Amino acid sequence: MRRSQSGREGADFRASAAAARRVNLLGYGACALAGTLWGTGFYWGRLALDEMSVEHMVLYRFLFASLGILPVALVNHPRMKNREWRLLLLAAAFGVPIQFLLQFHGLTLTTVSHAALMVGAMPVLLAAAAAMFAGERLDVAGWLALCASTVGAGMVVLGGSHATTGNETPTTRGDLLVILSLITSLVWVLLSKKLLETHRAPVVSAYTILSGTMMLLAIDFAPVLLTPFTHRPVSLPPVTGISVRAWVALAVSGVLCTATTTLLWNWGLHHVPASRAGVFLNIEPALGSILGVELLGERLGPYAWLGGALIIGAAVVLTSRGNEPEPGVILE
Repeated sequence: MRRSQSGREGADFRASAAAARRVNLLGYGACALAGTLWGTGFYWGRLALDEMSVEHMVLYRFLFASLGILPVALVNHPRMKNREWRLLLLAAAFGVPIQFLLQFHGLTLTTVSHAALMVGAMPVLLAAAAAMFAGERLDVAGWLALCASTVGAGMVVLGGSHATTGNETPTTRGDLLVILSLITSLVWVLLSKKLLETHRAPVVSAYTILSGTMMLLAIDFAPVLLTPFTHRPVSLPPVTGISVRAWVALAVSGVLCTATTTLLWNWGLHHVPASRAGVFLNIEPALGSILGVELLGERLGPYAWLGGALIIGAAVVLTSRGNEPEPGVILE
């Protein structure tokens, strides 16, 4: 009788472990898909920036993102305490207006290769921040995989045969703005991770985007309201004179590269450690560099292909090893 009961308990444990493993793999898959979609964001943003300012482009991007995330918000009502609302608003401020305005202003002042190379350092920064502030642990093999992934992203970025025409050159100011945007992105990820301990990913994702969009509206229209006092000419977000290509770019970047990616990333982050999920952020600079090379008529050299292999290899190492989160922290 005891042997039969022990057998059933063993079978239940194996089934529970298998289910937890499947959830972990789905979490990694969600982070990977988010990284892939993020990788196309700069391309769509660049198309829109040809016809409007950074502030207006970011605002339109998040207005489309809000439309895409609104159904999620309507069916997922938040039940947060005042302290949690303050935490969410802080995460929204760092994750939306501060991060995106810094990043796109930086990208207008530096080269794609410089910006993408610095974004490629994000996983290592995230792993370090998660270890210092979130209590996550990563072994030596994990750190080596993250470093290899970052090196791979750099090789992809620098592995193209870049054109020498044009006057686009990197500037210290632009590089510093991109670095600052990475730091603010770290703050957003860690604050979101904290919220995800007690709230479901759709709730955190939807209300972060909606709150951040309201902040962008305030930033864009505050100068208009202050005009009687400042007497400075201001320009409203353009409505006419924008090409269909730009509107499509804004819609795609908002719905797919912002709303969808935030849902996927937060859901994945809810099920896997931030330090391990960070490796998939390297898909963004790698894919962004590939798109830039293709658009500029350049070609990828052997270093770029080797860099891509390093990124894929690092992802395989991190997702196939142990040290997964305990099932008890998974909220569903």
